[in-house]
Amino acid sequence: MLPDEPPGAEIARLAVRNSPYCRHLGMELREIAEGRATVGAVFRQELVTTGTILSGGAISSLIDTAAMAAAWSGAEISPQPRGATVNLAVTFMAPAGEEDVEARAEVVRRGRTLVFCEVEVRIPSGAVVAKGLVTYRLV
Repeated sequence: MLPDEPPGAEIARLAVRNSPYCRHLGMELREIAEGRATVGAVFRQELVTTGTILSGGAISSLIDTAAMAAAWSGAEISPQPRGATVNLAVTFMAPAGEEDVEARAEVVRRGRTLVFCEVEVRIPSGAVVAKGLVTYRLV
């Protein structure tokens, strides 16, 4: 854990870094703070669904990963920490073409085991291409 990082940040960092799926999607944890996380993904041709449009599945995975990182940041860590997404809702607002995407997640409510997060996905121009609501369970 870095000196200014909240509890749980290292769990999130390792989860993204060590996940073959996150590596395949080109994800990187760019920022993490108490109740917030930013995860980016570099455009890759193999993630295109039609023409030059980035797959909605890739964007959904980015939303899920950013929410996971935000949920862990600042969480109380149990001796055997585990977590899982229990609900994920995504609204696609505009297509993401041949460009990088970035998801910014924020915890809006932290319960005893459930963490509720809002996530926005933007392209480099700043346009929002998707929004997500994620419920994540920590034990």
